[in-house]
Amino acid sequence: MADTRIILAYRRGDGIVATAHGERYKAAHQALAASGFRRGDDWVHHLPSTRQDISRTTVADLIRHARTRGVEVTTSSRRFLGDTAQDIAGLLPGRWDARVELYSHPVWQGDLVPWLWDGGELAHAVQHEPIPYAATLSDAVSGATLLLVERPGRRLGYLVGALAPESFEGGHGDQHAPHSIVLPPFADRAALMIMERYLPAYERAVHARRLAAVTEALDRIRAEHDIWTTTATSGRYSEATSTDSTALGKAAEMFLNRARAEFLGVMQHAPALLDRCRPPATGRPEDARILARLADTLIDAESVDEDTSLTRLERNARLWPAIDTWLAHSEPFLRQARAAAPRQRHPRLAAAPPLRALPQGRHAPRR
Repeated sequence: MADTRIILAYRRGDGIVATAHGERYKAAHQALAASGFRRGDDWVHHLPSTRQDISRTTVADLIRHARTRGVEVTTSSRRFLGDTAQDIAGLLPGRWDARVELYSHPVWQGDLVPWLWDGGELAHAVQHEPIPYAATLSDAVSGATLLLVERPGRRLGYLVGALAPESFEGGHGDQHAPHSIVLPPFADRAALMIMERYLPAYERAVHARRLAAVTEALDRIRAEHDIWTTTATSGRYSEATSTDSTALGKAAEMFLNRARAEFLGVMQHAPALLDRCRPPATGRPEDARILARLADTLIDAESVDEDTSLTRLERNARLWPAIDTWLAHSEPFLRQARAAAPRQRHPRLAAAPPLRALPQGRHAPRR
């Protein structure tokens, strides 16, 4: 079997379309061009005409040109992935946009790995199976980006998982990542499974990841603060070497630099957690005042961090009151943030909200 292939599929509005995959994908592109296929702006090749006689002749020519270049021509058992992605996107709540990405050379799919936020079958497939193309489903409301691929080794079905939110700076190997799920080859049922099963799990995973990021940042700041406090109080470093005022000043600056770097993570992830907290629902309404104070310190800290007129030392010093407030009140915050975690629901497909009608055919631009 050739290591490079041309995959034919049916796309709504275009008829037969073709994509190439393999190390010699350029030879596949040459065969497509020589047989009369035309490349679109999304790099998907399509027939020059929808007439059946012309289509048969063009495909026959393609097989001949491909064979002379050592390229295999195969026919997909599924319709074009872009159509499926567009149909699913049109049925999901929110404002979802579907786009197709081609990975003509096998190594290109490796670019997904650092950003793939998945602890299930999808992560394994992207790392170990050929993925000729994928579709991203991006929601302008929630900021979520899902990845949809044809399930490798199966004639039907899809896998859907997620790409890490931008604020997470990558997702590969993250223990909090949600698990991808298998979708049926029907857009309405697939959209229902995403709404009922995947998106709630994704939401819980985002909350857990944010909470872990804030918790770990505060723990590191507290550990650094304890070391600094011990040093400043005793006048000695941990190895009992005496410190003078100059050394203490440098140690204080170093501590503030580290504390500020860690606190940037709190500033990034804590607002979304605070927004979910509902103290009265936990039986601790008094926590509301503390959470409001913590939210105010984040606003103040953001303005300080963005003030370009301040020196690094001045910025660190002015951020310290906010950091100190978070250290002092981390317990009620963490208590409320844990209580605000989205609850796991058992899907009840029959009781799901009605789906919107399938959209008319639209082309999915390349990402």
